[in-house]
Amino acid sequence: MAKPLSMDKPECFIDTESALQILQKIEQPVVVVAVVGLYRTGKSYLMNRLAGKQTGFALGSTIESKTKGIWMWCVPHPTKAGTTLVLLDTEGLGDVDKGDSKHDSNIFCLAVLLSSTLVYNSRGTIDNRAIEELQYVTELTECIKVKSSNNDADDSGEFVKFFPSFIWAVRDFTLERKIDGNDATEDEYLEFALKLKPGTSKKVMEYNLPRECIQNYFPSRKCFTFPFPTAPENVSRLEKLDSADMSSEFLEVTDNFCKYVFQKSDVKKLKDGITVSGRVLGYLAKNYVDTISSGVVPCLENAVIAMAMIENEAAVKDGLEVYQSGMEKLKDSFPLELKDVSSEHQHLSSTATQTFMKRSFRDNDGSYLKTLEEKINKLFDGYLRQNEEASKRQCEDLLSYLSGPMTEKLKQGFYAKPGGYDLFCKDLEDIVKNYNSQANKEVKAEEVLGEFLKQKSVDSKAILQADKKLSEKEKKIKEETEKAVLLEQEIKVKEEKQRQLEEKMEAERRSNEERMRQMKEKMDEEMKLQREEAEHAMESKLREQAALLEKGFKEKADRMNEEMEEFKRQNAEAESNRAREFAEMLKNSNTRHEESMAMMMQQHREQMKAIQEMNTGSSDGCSIL
Repeated sequence: MAKPLSMDKPECFIDTESALQILQKIEQPVVVVAVVGLYRTGKSYLMNRLAGKQTGFALGSTIESKTKGIWMWCVPHPTKAGTTLVLLDTEGLGDVDKGDSKHDSNIFCLAVLLSSTLVYNSRGTIDNRAIEELQYVTELTECIKVKSSNNDADDSGEFVKFFPSFIWAVRDFTLERKIDGNDATEDEYLEFALKLKPGTSKKVMEYNLPRECIQNYFPSRKCFTFPFPTAPENVSRLEKLDSADMSSEFLEVTDNFCKYVFQKSDVKKLKDGITVSGRVLGYLAKNYVDTISSGVVPCLENAVIAMAMIENEAAVKDGLEVYQSGMEKLKDSFPLELKDVSSEHQHLSSTATQTFMKRSFRDNDGSYLKTLEEKINKLFDGYLRQNEEASKRQCEDLLSYLSGPMTEKLKQGFYAKPGGYDLFCKDLEDIVKNYNSQANKEVKAEEVLGEFLKQKSVDSKAILQADKKLSEKEKKIKEETEKAVLLEQEIKVKEEKQRQLEEKMEAERRSNEERMRQMKEKMDEEMKLQREEAEHAMESKLREQAALLEKGFKEKADRMNEEMEEFKRQNAEAESNRAREFAEMLKNSNTRHEESMAMMMQQHREQMKAIQEMNTGSSDGCSIL
C-alpha cells in the first residue's frame, strides 16, 4: 500500500515546483477540499481545523487579504485509511487591491476543477447580496469545457457528473433560522435561500440565474451557520485563543463541520469515475494553470487525455520494472530448467500486467498494454538466452572436468596401440554416462554433448585408423556405428529443442489467458464506474426536477425532460462506444497471441519434419549395419 505523506505546513500551490513535487510522491487517492469566498471572511481558520492544527494557513488580523493565489496542505485523512486529505486555501475573492475580476474567476474555476468538496465561505446571512457575490458560479460555462469537440455547444449539463459537492459556511450568523415562523435546519435555510421566483421578466431571470446554476451544478449541498467565535476584541488573535476563550456553540458547529467533511467528502474523481491520486492531481493542476494562463478555456476531456498519456507511459514503465526486478533476482540462480524460468516469467508477467492496470486509464485502443506485452516478451527472450548461455557454460565445464583424464591419455598416446580404439570408446562411454546423470536437467545438456561428441569423433577416427588389431571390415562397421551414434545425438538435440518450444508455447497460452482475464476485469470495472457516474448524475437531475414541480415550476420541469432524454441518449452512446473499444482491444490482443502461436507452430512443424527425416536416415543406417 502507498505510504501517506504529511506536510508540516502549507505550501504555495500555484507557480511553485515544490508543491507539485510533494504531490508527485503521493500515490494514494486524494480527497480534495477547497475553500473559496470573499477575502477576510475567516476561510483559513476552517482549513487549519480540518488539518487538525491551530495554525498553518495564514489568518491575518487586518482588512488586508493574507492568502495570495492558492495554498496547499496535505495530511493523512483522519477517517479514511489509505487516503490523503489535500486542503486548498484560496485567495480571497473581491480583494480591492487586485482590481481584476478575471483573476477571481480563474481562482474560483481552479477550485471547482481540482476539488471533490468545495466550501463557500461567507459572512452574515444567505441573502440576495450573498448569492450575487457568488457570481462566479454563473460564469463557469465560459470558464470550463467538458469536451474538446462541439466548441459552441453548451455542455454544462455534464457538470453534475464531476463537479464537487458544495458546502456553504455562513460565518458570524446572528439571525434566527425560521421560515414562515417555523424553526428551520441549516440545510432548509440554504434551500429556501436558493428558491426560484416564478416569472420570465429580466429581473426575475437575473435573480434566478445564480440559484439555478448552484442547483444544477452542485447536486450535493450542505449548509453550516457559525455564530461569532469569540468577543470582538479577540477575533484578531483567533489562532492563539484557548477553547475556553471561544464560544462553545461556535466550537460545536466547527466540530460538526469537520466531521461532516471527513465523513462525506469523496475521493476526487475525473470524468468516467477515474480515481485521482496526488500525483495525478499535480498533473491536473499544472495542466489547468498552464491552460488558463495561456488564455484558453480548460477542457476536461483534453486534461484527461493528457493525464492518460503520462500515466499510461508511467504504467508501462512500472510494469516493466516489476517484471525486470523479479527476473534479475531469478537470474542469480541461472542456469535453471526451462519450466522454472517459464513459471516465474508467467507469474511476473501477470504481476506486471496487474501493476500496469492499476495505474493506467483510458488506454482505449490497448496500445500501451501492447507495448508492455511486447517489451516483456523481448525481455523474456533475453533471459531465456542468458539461461541457455549459463547452462552451456556449466555443461561445458562439466564435460571438461569429466574428460580431463581422457585428454591426458590422448596427450600421452595411451590409445595409440592395438585395441586402443575399444579403450577410447569405453572411456568415452563412461564420460557420457556420468555427464548424463549430472546434467540431465540442463537446457543445453544435449546440444553441448552433441558438440563434444563431434569434437571427439576427430580423435576417434584417428585412433580407429591406427588400431592394428582391427580388420578393415571391422573398422568400416565401427565407423558406421559411430555415425549412427552422432546422428542419434543430433536427433536428441532437436527433440529437446522441440520439447522446449512446446513448453514455451504452453507458457504463452497461460500468460495470454491471465492477461485476457485481467483486461476483462479492468474493463468491467471501468464500465461500472462510467455507469455509476451516469446514474448518480441522473438521480440528481430527477431530484431537481421533482423540486421544480413541487415549487410550481412545471414549465422548467418539463424542459428538463428533454434535457434528461438527451442525457440518457448520450450516456447510452458513450457506454456503447466504450464497450466497442473494449471488444476491439480484446480482439487485437487475441490476434497478437494467435499470430505468435502460429509462428511457434510453424517452427514446431519444421522441427518435427527435420526429426522425422533424421529418424528415417538413422533407420537406413541401422539396416545397412
